[in-house]
Amino acid sequence: MPVIPLMALDLGFAAWQAAAITTIFGLTSFLGPIPAGRFISRVGARLALVSTGVLLVVSNLAAYVLLAPALHGAPGLGHQVTFIVLLLVMAVSIQVWQLGRQAYLGTALPAAMRARGMTLFGGVIRLGEVIGPLLGALVMALGSEAGVFLLFAVTAAAGTVMIAVFLPPGETQRAPGQGSGPRSRRSPARVRLDRAVLGRMVRVGLGIAPVMMARVNRPVIVPLLGSSLGVDSVWISVVFGVSAALEILLVIPAGTLMDRFGRVAVAVPCALTMGAGFTLLAILGTALDGRGEALALIALLVPCLLIGVGNGLGSGIVMTLGIDVSPVYGRTGYLAWWNTMLGAGRLAAPLLVTGIVLVAPIVVASAATGGLCLVGGAWLARTLPRVTPSGGTRSP
Repeated sequence: MPVIPLMALDLGFAAWQAAAITTIFGLTSFLGPIPAGRFISRVGARLALVSTGVLLVVSNLAAYVLLAPALHGAPGLGHQVTFIVLLLVMAVSIQVWQLGRQAYLGTALPAAMRARGMTLFGGVIRLGEVIGPLLGALVMALGSEAGVFLLFAVTAAAGTVMIAVFLPPGETQRAPGQGSGPRSRRSPARVRLDRAVLGRMVRVGLGIAPVMMARVNRPVIVPLLGSSLGVDSVWISVVFGVSAALEILLVIPAGTLMDRFGRVAVAVPCALTMGAGFTLLAILGTALDGRGEALALIALLVPCLLIGVGNGLGSGIVMTLGIDVSPVYGRTGYLAWWNTMLGAGRLAAPLLVTGIVLVAPIVVASAATGGLCLVGGAWLARTLPRVTPSGGTRSP
């Protein structure tokens, strides 16, 4: 993923075009979940995941063959179109994988260990986000940028084989009465159910959306603020690495807390701690600006550690809440609603930063992100006990 803008530049895209291309993933996170949910409901989780996994393998192998020469030669319009098509295939397939795994785990996990299972799932995703770029860097060091296509093909093939082998055969069939999601069986009772579910999702989503926006904004705000403070890019990367390590350490404790004491025990501290971190980043970024490299690094590191603690506490919280507010039958379709709502937050987050930076310093964007998280935490403290498990869900 980090190589995409660099590849775009090598293929002849302008800098603003390379940045715009990355919005493909934000758009599909908003527009893709509902079509992906219908696809999964029709063919089953296993077939949906395996088919899109095969598509990822084939498309990345094709991209390696077609784009490798262009990255070190003379790229043309055909190469640029091929690159955009590849990103679209990746983005759509990723939506199916995210929703399919979430829907499967929501059904397979007993309620008493749902939070631990989903948090562990979120932790594994975080591990992938750390290991993937490191493997990509190794592949590029040994060969070229195009080698990451082969890496993607190999890892996608491994994931597809594991799904085919380990996902229970029963998952290829829909649950009785599941239909094709929230739109099926539009009886008066179903309409009332849909409205009730949507109401729960909106209430919970209003509180958790700021957390999603903070996650999207962090890799934008922190480097820009670090650069404005004069922190070297190497140290900025170190700050991200240390913060990521903290997040991974909190994965299992976060799930245990949610199963033992309810979702409020994790969701609210997650939002408030991230809010405090972004607010502190804005304060220290203003107070320590121009005070030397050492203080500039402290101004970046301390708030980022706080943000990392909050984000680590929230490992899996979004997926867990989505399952909590979705009925058992038709869950895939309802989760598509949930992911679409959150996709809107992911799409709006960078627009918020862009709009603020056009008229104000980057510290204002950090303060705004922190303020949204603090408000979201207060909202969750009021809302979550009414619509999600409030504790004592684990068996003695």
